Amino acid sequence: MRKLAICLFALACCAALSAQGPEYGLGHAPSEQDLKAIDISVGPDGANLPPGEGTVADGAQLYERTCRECHGPEGKGSEETGFIGTPQDLRLEKPKKTVGSYWPYATTLYDYIRRAMPFKTPGSLSDDQVYAVTAYILSLNGLVPQDGSLNAEKLKQIEMPNKDGFVPDPRPDVK
Repeated sequence: MRKLAICLFALACCAALSAQGPEYGLGHAPSEQDLKAIDISVGPDGANLPPGEGTVADGAQLYERTCRECHGPEGKGSEETGFIGTPQDLRLEKPKKTVGSYWPYATTLYDYIRRAMPFKTPGSLSDDQVYAVTAYILSLNGLVPQDGSLNAEKLKQIEMPNKDGFVPDPRPDVK
């Protein structure tokens, strides 16, 4: 029985490896342009933020056109889609993790919107539009003035209400 199990496992491994072979013509090596399009991560310290600027007012208009459908009026949405809150919301019986209550870095919001929003067309917003929507969302959480704007330098300076709510990773291989 044990030999049969080993043989079946070996056969399954061979089948899996052969299914990934080039004879099927699937996929291709990414070009430098392909890699550049997806290499857009922004660090917590703001590393790799692109140039650009957006106002709260422009962000509000863009939000109405592209975000309201999922996130509701003024970002109130449902429990899963709303993003307005304060750190006190984390003390509720059912903690509410929102941009205003949970997120430790404003730059993470920019990065997330840039990569994943709008849901149906992720990555379709320009850098200026991402700054504008980020400014609007942060203004709804009282972190950017309603007549304000955001660019890379201003975004890096925003201190999120829950910035000290996380424990650093003590592993020596993680910096």
